[in-house]
Amino acid sequence: MASDALSDEVQQQESRRVRLRDVFYIYTQPSRLFGRVEDSGAYGWALALLLALVFLIGYAEVQTGLIDRVVDQKTERALADLEKTQLNLVDRIKLREQMDEVRKSGEFAKLMTRMGAVIVGPTFLVSTFLLSASVLYAVVALTGRKPEYHTLMGICVYAGYIDLLAQALRLGMMLCYRTTAVDTSLAMLAAPGKPTWLEAIDPFRVWYWGLVAIGLIITQQLGRRTAIITCSLMCLAAMGGQVALAYSRFF
Repeated sequence: MASDALSDEVQQQESRRVRLRDVFYIYTQPSRLFGRVEDSGAYGWALALLLALVFLIGYAEVQTGLIDRVVDQKTERALADLEKTQLNLVDRIKLREQMDEVRKSGEFAKLMTRMGAVIVGPTFLVSTFLLSASVLYAVVALTGRKPEYHTLMGICVYAGYIDLLAQALRLGMMLCYRTTAVDTSLAMLAAPGKPTWLEAIDPFRVWYWGLVAIGLIITQQLGRRTAIITCSLMCLAAMGGQVALAYSRFF
């Protein structure tokens, strides 16, 4: 009888464990997914799959050739401006050397942009998860509850599949419009080439923090009111950081 009871308990634990195929419930039934999150390393394979898919999307962006085309266009404009402004000021040999430097800079920019598309995405996601889970850990501890870091990290990782959907949508927009100047925020409504506060308003970012709030409530890491306030503030902070980053590119 004792062995049967132990076997039943093991089966119940197995049935509640989050499996790799369950992570896609985040799009349709997040409550069902977060209800099975426990203080364990169960998010490891989910994180590995997420990073692999983000890497593949970045690789697909490189393979489209759009990144190279944008860099080549910038290089050609820089060469045209250089030739126009320096033609009568320097000799031909020096002008040729300067144009070679511009071309080398363009090739370097092309290489760095390719690497950024493939490497920056997964690295940024991991950094975001670590930072978010650490902040949430501190908040849970301050409320007097017992924080469980693996549970908090799992919540962030599963919610991070929303960013995967956003990146896939951006890739589709790149292929459709044949340009890398695409975004899922309301910045698409503003004049291109200029920073705008509309970059802060991204439905996918709001969706992500909404799911994190649901996860915190279901796992009882935070109460409903505290979870909503905390995630709202962190969402606003993320929006402010995005706007600051957008404006920093123009200074």
